[in-house]
Amino acid sequence: MTFKHITSRDNSLFKQLKRLADNARERRKSNETLLDGAHLLNAYIEHIGMPKLLITAEGESTNEVIGLLQHLEDIPTVMFTTLMFAELSPVATPSGILALVDIPQLEIPEQADFVLMLEDIQDPGNLGSMLRSAAAAGVQGVYLSPGCTDAWSPKALRGGQGAQFVLPLVERAPLVETVQAFDGQVLATTLQGESLYELDLKQPTAFIIGNEGAGLGQALVAAASHEVRIPMAGQVESLNAAAATAVCLFEASRQKAKSQA
Repeated sequence: MTFKHITSRDNSLFKQLKRLADNARERRKSNETLLDGAHLLNAYIEHIGMPKLLITAEGESTNEVIGLLQHLEDIPTVMFTTLMFAELSPVATPSGILALVDIPQLEIPEQADFVLMLEDIQDPGNLGSMLRSAAAAGVQGVYLSPGCTDAWSPKALRGGQGAQFVLPLVERAPLVETVQAFDGQVLATTLQGESLYELDLKQPTAFIIGNEGAGLGQALVAAASHEVRIPMAGQVESLNAAAATAVCLFEASRQKAKSQA
C-alpha cells in the first residue's frame, strides 16, 4: 500500500479538499463532497460505488481504517499531517479516514406517495437526523427549500449516517409549487392543527416541517391540505424539528404497515 504524503497547506489538493469541506457552493459546483469515517464510506460503497480518493492522517489509523485501506488498495490515497487532516474533518475527534466522492443523483419516483418537505432547516445535524428518520420510515423522497442547509456538508452527512445514499433528495426546491403538484394530502406541522393520530395517513401523504425556530411560513401553511399537530401530555409547547419529523413519519409508516398486514 503506497501513500502520497502531503505536509504543506499550500498543496493544491489540500486547498481543494478544504474548499469542499467548508463551502456548499464548491460542493454544488464540483458535485463532490467528503465523507468522514469508515461507517459512511462503507455505506457509500454498498449503495453508490467506489470513492475517488482516500485521505488519511499520519499516525492515526485504527485497525478498522487499516483494514478498509487494504480492501481499497486500488483507490488513490493521500496522507496529511494530523493537524491538516483535522482541518478537513467535521468532528473534534477525527476518525482517521476521509473519502472524496461524487454526490449521488437519485430521482424521486414520479408516483411517490410518501414524501417529506423541509423549509429552511438551518442546523446540519438536525437535517441529517431528519433525513435518517425519513430513510428509516420508508419515505420515497425529500424536497428541501432554498433556505435549507446543504444536505451534503460533512456534518449533515454524519448526522444522516448514510441516509443520503438511499434517499432521493431535491435541493433548492420551490416548495409551494411542489405542494401544489403533489397528488395527495399535504400536512403542514403547526401547533394548532388536527391531531396527527386522528388523520388517515395510509393515503398518499406529504409532511411539511418548518424552520427550527420560526416554524413554517404562511405561504406553505396556506398551500397545504391540513394543518397537523402532535398531541403532547407534558408541559412543553412543542418538539424540536428533528423529533417532530420522526414522530410524524413513523406514525404514517405504522398506519401504512397496519393496513397491509
